[in-house]
Order: sequence, then C-alpha cells, then structure tokens
Amino acid sequence: MSISDYERAERIQFEPSEGYDLETLALRSGQHRSLEGEHSDPIYPTSSYVFSSAREAAARFGGEEEGNIYSRFTNPTVQFFEERIAALEGGERAVATASGMAAILSTCLSLMQNGDHVVCSRSVFGSTVSLFDKYLTRTGIKVSYVDPTNLDSWESAITEDTKMLFLETPSNPLSELTDVVAVAEIAHKYDALLVVDNCFCTPMLQQPLKQGADIIIHSATKYLDGQGRCVGGVVVGSDKHMEEVFGFIRTGGACLSPFNAWVFLKGLETLKLRMDAHCTNAMEMAKWLEEQDGIDRVFYSGLPSHPQHELAKKQQKGFGGVLSFEVKGGKDAAWRFIDATKMVSITGNLGDVKTTITHPATTTHGRMTPEARAEAGIKDNLVRLSVGIESIEDLKADMLRGLAAV
Repeated sequence: MSISDYERAERIQFEPSEGYDLETLALRSGQHRSLEGEHSDPIYPTSSYVFSSAREAAARFGGEEEGNIYSRFTNPTVQFFEERIAALEGGERAVATASGMAAILSTCLSLMQNGDHVVCSRSVFGSTVSLFDKYLTRTGIKVSYVDPTNLDSWESAITEDTKMLFLETPSNPLSELTDVVAVAEIAHKYDALLVVDNCFCTPMLQQPLKQGADIIIHSATKYLDGQGRCVGGVVVGSDKHMEEVFGFIRTGGACLSPFNAWVFLKGLETLKLRMDAHCTNAMEMAKWLEEQDGIDRVFYSGLPSHPQHELAKKQQKGFGGVLSFEVKGGKDAAWRFIDATKMVSITGNLGDVKTTITHPATTTHGRMTPEARAEAGIKDNLVRLSVGIESIEDLKADMLRGLAAV
C-alpha cells in the first residue's frame, strides 16, 4: 500500500535526541530530506523563493507564517548548518555569518550599544583587536584588555557599563588558556555575557556553553571546514541572544552563502576524525620540537611544561592542532626557518588538513602596535604551526630544514 507524501517525509527524517554522541550528531543532525529522499545534504542555491499567493507573501514577510523569504536571512542549506553546529555545541540556536570576523562583529553590535563596555583577553586574534580598537570604539563601545590567565584582572577591569567579556581559549598563537567556569562566574556576577571563541578546539574538544559561557563564536573557515575551501562563521547561544544576532544579519547582510554552508556541513561529517588526527600529530611535534637545540620555547597546552597544562586537561578533551615556538634569534631567524621549509604551506590560515606555518608578528598580528604585541607575548622570533594530518615523520623532516637554516 502506498503512503502519502506527508507520511513519507516524516519517515525519512532523522530525529536527534540527547542520547546521541557528538560523532553521530556531526553526521546526521540538521538534516531535512526532501521528498526526493536524498541521502546527502541538499544545497539550495537560490536568492529568493516563490509564494503561492500575495497573501502568503505578506504573511511570510510579516512574520505571521514561517517559511523562506530571501536567502540573505532564510536559506535551507544555511539553516541545516546552523542546526548541526547548535546541536554539537549544546546551544539552543545558531546564526551563520559570512566569516568568523563577521560573527564577532554581529555579536557585538547586536548585543551592545553606545556607552557599553567589553573586557577582552589581550591574547586574541590580531583582527579581533583591530575590530575592537578601530571600529567598535567608533560606535561608543569601550574596550579594556586583560591577562586571560589572571582571574583578578578580569574582575578588576569590570565597570558598571560592562556588558560582555570576550576570550579565546586556547589563544592564538600562544595557546594561553582561560578558566571558562571561573570567568563565567565573574561575568554573571556583574550581569555580563561571556563570549568564547572556540575556534581552536571545536565542540569535539571543548563545549564552553556547558562550562557557563553564554555565546560561542566560530570561524568556520578553520576546523569546521578543515580543508581550506570556504570562508564563514557562526554564533551559538540562547534563542534570546541569537534572535538579536539574527536581526542584525537580516538587516546588515553579513550572511553565509548556501554553497559555503553546504561545504561546512560536509566538513562537520569528518570533524571528530580530523581533530583526533590533528591532536595526535601536534602532540608528537610539540614534544619533538622541545628537544631541538634551535628552539627556545614551545607553546602547546598538551605539554607538561605548559603553565596551564592541568587546566587544559580539565576543560578540554584534547589539546588541539595549533602550536607555536620561538626559534633562537630574532625576526630574520624566524623568516629563515619558515623559508627553508619545502612541504608545509606558508599561509595565515589554520585548521587545515595540510600543515600551515606563519610568522604571527608580521602577518596575523601585524596590524597590532609593537607595544600591544609585546604585551601579548608575541615576539619577533615566534613561529606558529597549524599541524595537519600528513606523515609526522615527513613533517619533522621539513622542520629540520627550518632548523638547519637557523
């Protein structure tokens, strides 16, 4: 006996529940099959949608009826990605953006206003500092920077205007950690929001919402994609806060394209496998680099020598794939090291299955003032390595080329 289209649509959908592990959610959550019964996630490359009548169009635009309106703010493929990352982070809702920086901008402008104050870790991505100092301040939002590892510095920086605390953990590029539970308690004591950039760990290694954070930021360009194909971002949090972020995206237009959302959906399917491989290679590389004569210091939270190694074991399921190290000498030595490598890619991106190498002081953090870089601990001899999943022996051989040049 045949079944109705409605019954068939219901039968072929995946119903997520709290009983599923992250590996399963990364593959199957946020999947809404059409009546065609496709097994892979579909892509909807359309800018607009057709309505059955003028009445339906008016009801959609007026918010009286749910449904697609315009792909700047309603697109099925983008929504699939939002649902999947929200499920992985344990958030009520996610809003996708055109880039990781757009995710930060959208969060700040939708949840703060003229006169508000944000306390930010001094150890964040260089573009985040530029965004805060050069553009947020133009709106009348005030910014203070603190030592991310010093809990007293967080609390002492709070004023009556503080509305947000912002941090990365681990930080870029020195792998400094912040105690999320402790800083969340401080934020909530003063009715402020805690926003955590979870780019380096991904939800496979760390879920800050479960540790007290209010909002999660991702540059989906990094590990969520994992193969350096597309640029995008996403914000995760409560329905209340995400409705504000969604409103900004709807009006401001910093939206994610359907194609990029589809690529990120494919990336999430292998996220657990990739993060495990990244962690394994990065740990072995960090241990090996510590033993090399041409290296002054290695920054990786998986090393017992890292000052916050115990905190990393407590709040993360793994130590990630990014490390940095100081070579003996100054900028010239760091550049010689980088230029002598043959296999790894010299690029500012990270989170790729291919290992990438860069000089933070003149690239990712190059727009910061020398004083700000010094305060953040970013020296001219610092090299950042985003360890991929190539043969670890081949990677070591390439690092030896760099060491020989130093």
